[in-house]
Amino acid sequence: MTGVATSDVLQRNNVRVSGDPAGRVIMFAHGFGCSQETWGLVAPEFERDHRVVLFDYIGAGGSDRGAYRRGKYASLDGYATDVLEILDALDATDVVFVGHSVSAMIGVLASNREPARFGALILVGPSPRYTNDGGYGGGFERADIDALLDSLDANFAAWAHATAPMIMGTPDRPELGEQLAESFCRFDPEIARDFARVTFLSDNRDDLGAVTVPTLILQCTADAIAPAEVGRFVHEAIPGSRLRLLQATGHVPILSAADEVITEIRQFLT
Repeated sequence: MTGVATSDVLQRNNVRVSGDPAGRVIMFAHGFGCSQETWGLVAPEFERDHRVVLFDYIGAGGSDRGAYRRGKYASLDGYATDVLEILDALDATDVVFVGHSVSAMIGVLASNREPARFGALILVGPSPRYTNDGGYGGGFERADIDALLDSLDANFAAWAHATAPMIMGTPDRPELGEQLAESFCRFDPEIARDFARVTFLSDNRDDLGAVTVPTLILQCTADAIAPAEVGRFVHEAIPGSRLRLLQATGHVPILSAADEVITEIRQFLT
């Protein structure tokens, strides 16, 4: 990759690198509707001994929204391509990829395409398929997903404020639901509509068995988006993976229980 192309990639995805320049690379990838800011309680804890990489998917945070191409991002593979281009631009290998929510499957796809570049996957609240299918329980019926997407199309801001508390799953801490809703509302609404469809209608179950790098799955209690049975499915499908059930409730433990997430990641990497 040329110097100009490298600069373009890093600017396009608003890449931020911090921590120990000689340390092992750890990349934090945010979930749908969020941005790299979501990792604000977690990522800094790894700066003393890791080269920390944060970025925004196109449409989020400080990304170049003009770089969005509907054809490229019609599947999660387009987002996996961006991850690989960022790592290539940074000449990063033995990467620890930490993906929250939809980024868990994006990390799976990226590592399957270039397994030599990755040293570990940490999947926080992963789901390879959100809709139920025969004996597979993804958590939602197709009609539920269709209704969710229709609501998002009709009024994105209203959808964000109505849905964020359910996703957060911390009714005793309503401020976290408000924080997540505000994050959703900062995401480009047109891109968010497309990203939501790609996220909730994807089926990556067949990709799990191809994972060859050490993998940790962090499963929350009472997660309305990725229920416990989905976490177990991912664990059973990825050879040699480790599953840890967090005490944290909801789908966004990186905000609600950052210390617990940090501890689990540290223990896995030790």
